[in-house]
Amino acid sequence: MELKGKVALITGAAAGIGLAYSEELLKQGAKVSLCDIDSDLGEQIADELGAKYGRKNVLFCRLDVTDYPQFEEAFVMTIEEFNRVDIVINNAGFMNDRLWELEVDVNLNGVIRGTLLAYRFMSKDRGGQGGTIINTASTAFVRPQVSTPIYTATNYAIVGLTRAYGDQYHVNLTGVRSMVVCPGLTDTSLVKEIRKQLMSSEYEAAWQRDNANCKMQSAEHVGRSLVDILAKGQSGSVWIVENGQPAREWRG
Repeated sequence: MELKGKVALITGAAAGIGLAYSEELLKQGAKVSLCDIDSDLGEQIADELGAKYGRKNVLFCRLDVTDYPQFEEAFVMTIEEFNRVDIVINNAGFMNDRLWELEVDVNLNGVIRGTLLAYRFMSKDRGGQGGTIINTASTAFVRPQVSTPIYTATNYAIVGLTRAYGDQYHVNLTGVRSMVVCPGLTDTSLVKEIRKQLMSSEYEAAWQRDNANCKMQSAEHVGRSLVDILAKGQSGSVWIVENGQPAREWRG
């Protein structure tokens, strides 16, 4: 996939994996709409990336993915600025089983909102030019995390949603392909305060067992993997990025 000149809308883009995705796409000559709930950080990151890759190539949109009208407005602002959207990356994520209703609303409902809006604005049957949706889940889909059952459930749902929409039936109808990236343990804010994120303090031992064989990888490594996945990924495919290794397709 030729990325130069393409426009990507990315949620959770001001830090972690979302920021890494943004910078990698900008390096490839794409334009990026950085969408994040943190306005101060988002504006700062947009200025920094704009100074590095050209201010005309970077837009910041404040976005809480639990707010459909705000999500819709982010698409409208992006198209007004760049005249198109080619890639939508539903990356915003949250891991805290104690706040499970918010966790589900961000991780699953947020991806559903982003997916439906992506089809609305990119589908050829609705006047769009087609495009690509990338959803972010995690390896909790492949190896259920005993320590975070509800977070694990959201990852299963994201993968199911993506594989269903990724079927050739939808591709033929819309011109939009859908794929999912499942990073393993990654050095982001998602795993900074585990004790506060587990349903019970008794689950800490389970968290350690869940991740005993995992090597912490950088967000930048996951970001670099995106370019390869965009280039060769087929619609409906599931990609594992873990332990600092190259992305591999999961065929289960």
